[in-house]
Amino acid sequence: MTTLATTGRVQVLGAPGDRHEEVLTPEALDFIGRLDAAFAARRFDLLTERRRRSALLRGGTPLDFSRATKPIRKDPDWQVARPAPGLTDRRVEITGPPERSMAVNALNSGAQVWMADFEDATSPTWENIVRGQLTLIDAIDRRIDFTTTSGKEYRLTDRPATIMVRPRGWHLTEKHLVIDDRPVAAALVDFGLYFFHCARRQIDAGSGPYFYLPKLENRYEARLWNDVFLLAQDLLDIPRGTIRATVLIETITAAFEMEEILYELREHSAGLNAGRWDYLFSLIKNFAHRPDFVLPDRATVTMTAPFMRAYTELLVRTCHKRGAHAIGGMAAQIPGREPAAREAALAKVRLDKEREAEDGFDGSWVAHPGLVPVCRTVFDEVLGDRPHQLERTRDDVHITAEHLVAVRRTAGRPTPEGIRDNIAVALRYYDAWLRGQGAVALNGLMEDAATAEIARVQIWQWVKHRAVDRETVLGLLDEELAMLGATYPWAQLDQVRDLFERTALGKELPAFFTTEAYARHLVGRPAVRA
Repeated sequence: MTTLATTGRVQVLGAPGDRHEEVLTPEALDFIGRLDAAFAARRFDLLTERRRRSALLRGGTPLDFSRATKPIRKDPDWQVARPAPGLTDRRVEITGPPERSMAVNALNSGAQVWMADFEDATSPTWENIVRGQLTLIDAIDRRIDFTTTSGKEYRLTDRPATIMVRPRGWHLTEKHLVIDDRPVAAALVDFGLYFFHCARRQIDAGSGPYFYLPKLENRYEARLWNDVFLLAQDLLDIPRGTIRATVLIETITAAFEMEEILYELREHSAGLNAGRWDYLFSLIKNFAHRPDFVLPDRATVTMTAPFMRAYTELLVRTCHKRGAHAIGGMAAQIPGREPAAREAALAKVRLDKEREAEDGFDGSWVAHPGLVPVCRTVFDEVLGDRPHQLERTRDDVHITAEHLVAVRRTAGRPTPEGIRDNIAVALRYYDAWLRGQGAVALNGLMEDAATAEIARVQIWQWVKHRAVDRETVLGLLDEELAMLGATYPWAQLDQVRDLFERTALGKELPAFFTTEAYARHLVGRPAVRA
């Protein structure tokens, strides 16, 4: 990496790019530096606590609802903030990376909200991160229209979706921005650059700076975000409570603290989202050492599994009790051109969204513009002219700690097809991610990092508990790498193999493949696209 600029204590590393200076201004870097000075130590302590708690779970410590916070859960009076402008009706939300053409398609899709994803759907090359910020600035300023070299036009409509931004999680760093040779937390970089450049722009446009918060594990991590919001608003003279954030409940530990997380963020809260694929990954990861938590093929673990039903029903009840939106999970299908396959995909999505709407969710996620109409139709049928169904408090739902970890009724052995599929998906996603692509079309689905995470932790768990032997996995690994190389001659097979062996076949199970891949293979080189 080469030094691009030094501003105060913040040093920018990496190759300069077109219009980077519009994002990496001295004032913006100083803003990030002030956030880092205030919160870097707390972030470090919280990550240390994550590792400690993970060790306790591996050692058999049971999960339960906290007795210390029982007064918060029992207090009937507190509520979160009322919905902010543009976030009252959220029946369809579309997600994707802040890449220019995908941004225009998402904003024009007819969804109420577009979540610009710097996390699971973005491979964090330096160019991707800075260009993503430029995409957001241009979208808000309505300067995002462009025509491709082939003549295809991308033009923003008069009523685009409301923008929400998902920064990277607390566990990740941005090694192209350093202070005293220490990388800045990626979450503060993504949040800070967007908030500094776009908060006023959004307010002036009648909206606001809105966020999705990923991979929180407890109330203390939510409290940290709330304090970041307070300081950021104060530094830019923006009224407290202007920021709104929806928390993705996508870790098993956070599922036991949903109410507390809403409480910590209440003046900035925009609800909770059922981040179901990362949630499944978190559950497997935290209990991977236990033989009674071995799950069968990931394709067979659906949202009708008892422990997944418990999680989503508790989320709706918790949100509506506190006046917060409950947003359903991702539909990742890509509706193809072949009629029969397309109809089958849309039918599957419809069933999923019907279940969510009937359970009381106020909206749901899709990954492709072609799924917006079916999701909208389903929620229209339930909501009618209402913007949400917060009045459905789901007092009939009574979820215990045992319900949330009732995996035994879903437990089973993997099939040979499931083992091969996990290896193939992980390898293909790893290859795309290393080349700078975080949202990948695989087998008719728009996949992100959560897919690869589930695939590789299942392989690790299956090998550990002898549901499949290591030699079989290594043989399938060779076969799938050969097929990957034959299909994509530019694939970086040695790096893909190294990453798979480290994250799926090592003695210990890494918490995230992204941290391994970022540190060893991604930092300091540009994306290589096919």
